[in-house]
Amino acid sequence: MQFTLMFYESPEDFAARSDPAKQQEYLAGWSHYVKAILESGVVVSGCGLHAPETATTVRRRNGEMFVEDGPFSETKEQIGGIFVIEVPDLDTALEWAARSPVNAAEVRENLPPMR
Repeated sequence: MQFTLMFYESPEDFAARSDPAKQQEYLAGWSHYVKAILESGVVVSGCGLHAPETATTVRRRNGEMFVEDGPFSETKEQIGGIFVIEVPDLDTALEWAARSPVNAAEVRENLPPMR
């Protein structure tokens, strides 16, 4: 079964990525997790995402498309990255999400690929 792990980060987490005083600590937490999950062989794909303020959102209203600067939702925590993993069940996917260095992760089972 494939699951997508979505990792939510706070504005402070996103800021730590580029702050020389905090970057090493931020990256240390991720480097251990990324190494472990990659070595496990469960990763199908994954990536980190740029900060939410770099997002562009496309919305449809009354059949018309609008392009807006910024993330889809204005919430405190935003998705900072994802992994798609192949594991036997939801419990295993939840275990991988719980091992991540973030305070919130969302886990969803993937639908079968479109063909």
